[in-house]
Amino acid sequence: MIKAKNLTKVFNSGFLFSKNTITAVDEVNFEIGRGEILALVGESGSGKSTIGKMMLKLLKPSGGQILLKDKDIFSISNNKEFYSKVQGIFQDPYSSFNPIFKVNRIFKLVRQSFKKEVPASEWNDRVENVLKKVGLNAGDVLNKYIHQLSGGQLQRLLIARALLMDVEVLVADEITSMLDASTRVDVLEALLSLKEIGAAIMFITHDLSQAYYISDKIVVLYRGSVVEMGSIEKVFSNPRHPYTQMLLDSIPQLDRKWETDRIDIEDSDKKQAIWKEGLCKYIDRCPIADTSCFKPTLKLVEEDHYVACVKL
Repeated sequence: MIKAKNLTKVFNSGFLFSKNTITAVDEVNFEIGRGEILALVGESGSGKSTIGKMMLKLLKPSGGQILLKDKDIFSISNNKEFYSKVQGIFQDPYSSFNPIFKVNRIFKLVRQSFKKEVPASEWNDRVENVLKKVGLNAGDVLNKYIHQLSGGQLQRLLIARALLMDVEVLVADEITSMLDASTRVDVLEALLSLKEIGAAIMFITHDLSQAYYISDKIVVLYRGSVVEMGSIEKVFSNPRHPYTQMLLDSIPQLDRKWETDRIDIEDSDKKQAIWKEGLCKYIDRCPIADTSCFKPTLKLVEEDHYVACVKL
């Protein structure tokens, strides 16, 4: 359905002789098929949201391509056509709605912009059915303004909007991070209704538990590069990269207090190695690294499971 090929994004900062470049996304490759959910995980600054913005044409890549059904999305000049197929849901749902409109007006605008061919009576039936599907009652939300609804209700309204538009690709960027724990499962269940209609979904999250709960595949990012990817079951049951292992070990467990083993990076070889070009980006934090760890490429370690580490 949608794929990234050698996707790269470089940001420039500074002026004249003090110009600096930051490679936020570094030759990333992945593919999301119809009816699949791919989790994109990693620490803050790993490039997750930058990839999401490029998939939504909010940022232009510095290199590589994003292909929707084998067509470069930046060659699609008709943005209305593009956004009828590709939509995004973001961390703050309040910023995604016009606050002066009631919910029923917002859905009417969706019909006017993207589904004019649908008769008004049929559209109203669709709206009611879709709201039920995402766990909302039409009578409770349609005649209200955005400020009268909770964050969880608004996120489910955004998913309902995507269902009404029959989107083919959805980018969901940290959509539960502003919600309380009791609401998150409801939003995730609503997201699964998009999977049922065959949408390809990118689920960007810091929460590995949620990624495991909802996703089919996972891509683990570190400083803009993919360190591990593959089937969610295989990566979680057999994490091979030290960074993935560290992330999974960091998941709080209810039956034990959180303990952390700090990695000593005072070793002079490691401290010097981080400044050398062409070495692994994780070398300064990796417990098994040495100065022979040149920039790795992804390699197959088992079926549907890839790792970027020269030590494996």
